[in-house]
Amino acid sequence: MFRLQGSKVLAVDMTGDAVKAKNGSMVAYDGQMAFKKLSGGGEGIRGMVTRRLTGEQMTVMEVKGHGTCWFADRASEINLVSLQGDKLYVESSNLLATDTGLRTGTTFTGLRGASQGNGLFTTTVEGHGQAAITSDGPAVVLRVSAQYPLTVDPGAYIAHHGNVRQSLQSGVTFRTFLGEGGGEAFQMRFEGDGLVYVQPSERNTIAGDV
Repeated sequence: MFRLQGSKVLAVDMTGDAVKAKNGSMVAYDGQMAFKKLSGGGEGIRGMVTRRLTGEQMTVMEVKGHGTCWFADRASEINLVSLQGDKLYVESSNLLATDTGLRTGTTFTGLRGASQGNGLFTTTVEGHGQAAITSDGPAVVLRVSAQYPLTVDPGAYIAHHGNVRQSLQSGVTFRTFLGEGGGEAFQMRFEGDGLVYVQPSERNTIAGDV
């Protein structure tokens, strides 16, 4: 159902089924398609309420029909993630599309969300199917294992999934090692067994000014 055309365009072939995508990300389609704007990034009342409380903007549309629809988002690189009943945690700004077999929602992330300025919640995607996530530059997929925990700059973090525990580290920053001021006040630490997606570009975060 999901396939990439190049690295920056997602093609979705549909035979009467539906896909959810970031509002305004459709760039072309053929066949017969119907578009519907959905309220909130998460499903149900809880998703809508948490979006309003945290101020996160994640407007989603549903596309349904027969044919092929193409999606892109500001020439960002696109990465496909296949889920087999597990859960993907992803920044809302990096979620481009999910197929009909996946459910989206929100989860509490505590200080990590606050340090990024993205609120106290992050987006979850779970079920069986494919999701498309974006990155500013080609994403790097890093393995987390019991022997090798991973530390990530919050401005470069995109998503993670697997049996992974997430926590914050503070006091030492990447830029401190380089002798530069104004670095991130926190770093994200991942332990367990899973994958973490990072981008080769940093978004602006509140933590960078702390």
